[in-house]
Order: sequence, then structure tokens, then C-alpha cells
Amino acid sequence: MSAIEVKTALLSVHDKTGIVEFARNLRDLGINLMSTGGTAKLLNSNGIETSEISAYTGFPEILDGRVKTLHPKIHAGLLFRRDNEEHQRTIRKLGIQPIDMVAVNLYPFEETVSRSSDVNEAIENIDIGGPTMIRAAAKNYYAVAVITDPTDYPKILVELNSNSCRLSNNTRLNLMLKAFERTAAYDAAIASHFMRIALREDIRKEWPGPRSLILNFEKVSDLRYGENPHQRAAVYRDANSSQCIAAAKLVAGKKELSYTNILDADAAYRLIRDLKDQCATIIIKHTNPCGVGKGQTLLESCQKALQTDPFSAFGGIYAFSRKVDPETAIFLSDKFVELILAPGYETVALKTLSVKKNRRILDLSDLMAADVDRRNYRRIYGGILYQERDELLIDETKLKTVTQRPPTRDENDALMFGWIIVKHVKSNAIVICSKDQLIGVGAGQMSRVDSCKIALMKAKEAGLETKGAVMASDAFLPFRDSVDLMGKAGVTAIIQPGGSIKDEAVIQAADEFGMAMVFTGVRHFAH
Repeated sequence: MSAIEVKTALLSVHDKTGIVEFARNLRDLGINLMSTGGTAKLLNSNGIETSEISAYTGFPEILDGRVKTLHPKIHAGLLFRRDNEEHQRTIRKLGIQPIDMVAVNLYPFEETVSRSSDVNEAIENIDIGGPTMIRAAAKNYYAVAVITDPTDYPKILVELNSNSCRLSNNTRLNLMLKAFERTAAYDAAIASHFMRIALREDIRKEWPGPRSLILNFEKVSDLRYGENPHQRAAVYRDANSSQCIAAAKLVAGKKELSYTNILDADAAYRLIRDLKDQCATIIIKHTNPCGVGKGQTLLESCQKALQTDPFSAFGGIYAFSRKVDPETAIFLSDKFVELILAPGYETVALKTLSVKKNRRILDLSDLMAADVDRRNYRRIYGGILYQERDELLIDETKLKTVTQRPPTRDENDALMFGWIIVKHVKSNAIVICSKDQLIGVGAGQMSRVDSCKIALMKAKEAGLETKGAVMASDAFLPFRDSVDLMGKAGVTAIIQPGGSIKDEAVIQAADEFGMAMVFTGVRHFAH
């Protein structure tokens, strides 16, 4: 296809960035302009001659602007085939003006729903005429240029000026692709927003899941590589959600986040969010917590978290539930810490932590305040899995004591603490803890009893006392062997979902050791 000459351009933009200069240059090139009401008013007020679409169509803008460009004279002018004689005769007969270029951008639906939860406001910001006009122009790209991004105006003007008001086929094709990407993303944003409303209003009894997944992700950045140096990688943000750890504010550190940094940071954010009402520190290594502590001060919580497994904490990721203070920053200053996450930093603390230039520091203030996104996706070969995110934190009043003795108050606090942590450990998951410190973790083993052995081993290596501690298991205990191990190590209480065909034997084992055992009736697998 050859270059097309632009004689008439239609301008209808909500985002007026650069439109006055663009229109003025088009008029200087002798290109006729037509515009919708708001755009026409702006251009005319700046001395730029343009015809209002309503004057051209003979039909006014109506319904508070809901209907502006939805008219045959507009869409026929965009869609008719220039190489079809019958089409040519039709538009001449009906007095339809050929339109060679359109500049259109849409009502700010994404921006609106990011700042407002009002459904009516969201609906009023669903653009109808704009996407219809974009799609019409893009479909006929061999004869029409469609511009949806104001940053493209300068490039278009350069080509028009240097090529006698003509635009090449390559330019039009690139613009067409960008246009369909924009309308696809726009429709995806609308569908995703109202899917979230449906999930929030809990219509799952009639609708167990979305009938189709319409995903819209915007690139945040390219990454140096993926999990390994031979894998290319990039990170994308859900265009309809502010909740993305990769988009969190980097307040210090010059080294770019890596693929594994982002995975670990996401795991850290999810756990620290569950502990946001407590003064807590967590340390993440390879997406699993290797240290968790609570304290009267943030420094105390940090010291306890580091005691859990100081060897694994080397090069780990620290996350805090409180603004980092100078005392905590001094304690961390000589540690090898890849990444720190917290809902803010005191000025002196940030200065202390920033001395090491390769230490990245993220501010979680906005993320901690955001609503939880309940959608969760996982890629499989040739497809994708969808589920609601595991956000259930059971109330202690829902616990069922199944042993001869119930847990003490301190044991109960420790059990609830362990239950939060075990939700964030890869299955099969076992956690040993006190009411304010993670003592040992067993993660990702094929056998649950092996996870128990690893948790006890890690506690022993760290010199932490298991006598008087409690255990949490993310799924039911299939046999009494896990209880026997914990009982011999002095663990006094266990929290688990229950539901095994061997529950009776498991409970009997707990009673033999004088343990308290509670069932949650809830499982927290994390694969």
C-alpha cells in the first residue's frame, strides 16, 4: 500500500495535551479540521479554524454528551473503501466527507475508578463514541490514520511536513496496532473493574468465576534477566490495580530490582500485610519466611526475626509493619540486606540505610492502605489457573479444641501468630513459634513429617528453645508421627485444619504428651 494524503482530520479528545499545537500545525499544512464540542471550543478560542461535527452531521450532541459522533456521516467517512467505486458513488450521493485522519482519546475510565468507588461515576466514564470511532478508523487503516496517544503528535507532524501531507503505510499500520491495543485495554479495564465489584458483592453462588479472563497489564520495566541469566524477563503491572509491588516507590538504592527480588518482595508484602496491626518484622528468603518477630519496639521485633535463622537471613529481604526508626536502621546498617520494605522511614533512618548504594528501599505506604485484590492467577502450560486470593484469617473464637485440655492464653496467642505465618509458607508447611517469634520453619517438602524434622533442625541450629513453643500446620496431620516429634521436642500446642481419617490417632498422641490441639477447619496450601 502507498502513502495516503491527509486532507481532512477529525479531532475529538478528552485529554487535551498537545492538541492545540497539533491542530495549529495541521491547519498550517492546509488540512481541514472537524471537532466535537469541547475540542472545537478549545481550538476556536485559540484562533484555530475547525468545524463542529454537529454542524456537519446536522444532528446535535445529545443526552449530556453520550451521543456525539455516533452518526453515519462520521463512520461512513471513515469506513468507505477508497478503491471501491460503489462506495465512492454512495458517499458522493449522500454528501459524506472523506475523513483521512482521526485523533481520539477516551474518557478516563481507569483514572476514575482508581480514585473513586462510585459505580455511577464509573459508568459515566465508559466511552462509547470514542472507541467506536477508533475501531472504524483502525479497521480502514489502509486509507485512514488513527492517533490515540498525544505523544505521537510530533512524529506525525514531522512526517506530514516532510512528505507533502502524506503518511506511509508503515506509520498507519503502527498507529492501527496501537489503536486496537488501546481499545482492548480499555474494554479490559471496564470488564476487570466490574468483575471486582461482582466478587466483592459475592455473587459466587450464581457465578463461581469469570466466564473469560480479560487481562490488561502494562509494562513497568524490563529486567536484567529472569530466574537465570539465560532467561529474558520483564515485569508488568495490572493496569486496573494500584497494588503491585513492582510499582512501589523506590526511595533509595541504585541497583535495579531483579526477577527474584520482586518475587521475594511480593511474598514479604503479603505476609507483613497480615501483620500490619502488630509491631512486626519479617525476613524472606526464596519466597518463604525465614524470620518473624514481634516486639514492643520495631528494633525488638527485628532482633527476634533475625534470631530465627541468621544464616538464611544473609542477603534476605526485610519487611516491617511500622515506619522504620533510627534505632532499627542502625541495627541493620552493617547487615547484608538486599531489599527493605516498610510503610515509611524516618529521615535519619532512611539516611542510615541508604549508605549502601546497592541496598534497595521500598515505601509500602500506599500498598498497605490499598484494598485487597481478591483475584489470583497462575500460568500453566497452554493456559492459566484462576482462584480467589487466600485472604482468610480465622478468628480465634472459631477454633475447636479437640484435646483433653484447651490451650492457655499464651499458647492461644502463639497459635494464632503461627497460623498467620504458616499461610505464607510453601506446602507442606510447618511452623514452630512462640507468641512473638518464629522459631523454626519446614517448607516445601513432599512429606509433612519431613517438614517437621526440618523445622526442629532449624530451631536447634539457631539455638532457639522449642520447649513450650507451639506448632502450626497448613494442612491436616495425616499420621501421629508429626505429633510424636513435636511432643518429644517439648512443643505444647498444635494448630491444624483437622479432617484426616487418622484424626482420632493424632488427637490421642497429643493427649499422651499433654498437648493442646485446636482445629481450624481451614486449610492454607500454598503451592
